[in-house]
Amino acid sequence: MLLLVLAAAAWLARSHLSDVLTFTEDRAGDPKPLHPVAVSASSESPAHRAQAAFDGFSNRYWAPAGRGSGTGQYLDAEFDRPVRLQKLLITSGSSANGDEFLAQARPSEITVTLISAEGARTTKGINLNDAPGQQSFDVRGSDVTRVRLTVDAAYGVRSDRRVAVAEVEFFGRQ
Repeated sequence: MLLLVLAAAAWLARSHLSDVLTFTEDRAGDPKPLHPVAVSASSESPAHRAQAAFDGFSNRYWAPAGRGSGTGQYLDAEFDRPVRLQKLLITSGSSANGDEFLAQARPSEITVTLISAEGARTTKGINLNDAPGQQSFDVRGSDVTRVRLTVDAAYGVRSDRRVAVAEVEFFGRQ
């Protein structure tokens, strides 16, 4: 009788069990690098294309075509299949090197938009420090096929500078 009750309870709770397993996998395992198959931007400087922000090198960077704060400019990254996103690393500025970091404007606020396979959108605002090097953010989403990073504000804005993003990295599970 006890076995039948346990089997019935497990069958009724099966949808919740997958959530528990997913939660456990997220907490127990290390997130793996997720590589986009396509990247684009709202605009790009001819010398600083969108691909530079996803090439694995922090001495190359994306910058929009226009000079100034870059407010409203964005980077898009698309995955070949839905992923479970857990973490985002951003290296802002034109380089992770302290001397070169201040050469261009740097994002201070970014809106991260996660787009699922069904087209559902989830947004999260992140604030970046004005410091060279990687900055890590917990950005969680399931069935994510595209991520948009939109610049909302920037540090070091001048009329002769462009906002710069040296590197963007995603971590999670396929």
